[in-house]
Amino acid sequence: MQEILELLEKYGMSLRVVRSNRKSIAIQVAPEGVVVRAPHRMSDRAIRRYVEEHGDWLREHLIKMDEMIKNRPPIEKLSTEEINELADQALKVIPGRVKYYAPLVGVTYGRITIRNQKTRWGSCSAKGNLNFNCLLMLTPPEVLDSVVVHELCHRKHMNHSREFYAEVRRVYPDYDRWNKWLKEHGNELMLRMTGIIT
Repeated sequence: MQEILELLEKYGMSLRVVRSNRKSIAIQVAPEGVVVRAPHRMSDRAIRRYVEEHGDWLREHLIKMDEMIKNRPPIEKLSTEEINELADQALKVIPGRVKYYAPLVGVTYGRITIRNQKTRWGSCSAKGNLNFNCLLMLTPPEVLDSVVVHELCHRKHMNHSREFYAEVRRVYPDYDRWNKWLKEHGNELMLRMTGIIT
């Protein structure tokens, strides 16, 4: 674990643990660091052991992330005004997409919130409240729809099980294609919120 922390410090990154009602633990490597998403019930010791067990995987991805950041052309950071404009646009667009897809998924939902998050594109609470990143306004419409369907399907499955993804693909057959787009281009978009200023 100490080796991972030293590697993060070397690259100027951080490690953050986010607890939620999820059933399993997962690790995400983003430009600003590593996010470990864990169930509320999981102990700190178990989380530490999980991170240590995935040390080789983490090391490989941290090195790749560092190389990507170094070799990438400078990215212009969004101004506060631009972020606010994206949020206003999202408030006009996203609720309509949620309203369209909810009956197709067969679920209800609560409050819709637009945020300028640094690591997540969307989330769904146990009460059915939905959060979406305003940066989705910079993605193709198909990507936005894939994220909306993803979060609505959590109303049926609060996990990322085989059943969950089967439901996502039932409602949105092109999900894998646009989820791949988000994985390939998402970090660059996130850096417009947090990253390198030209």
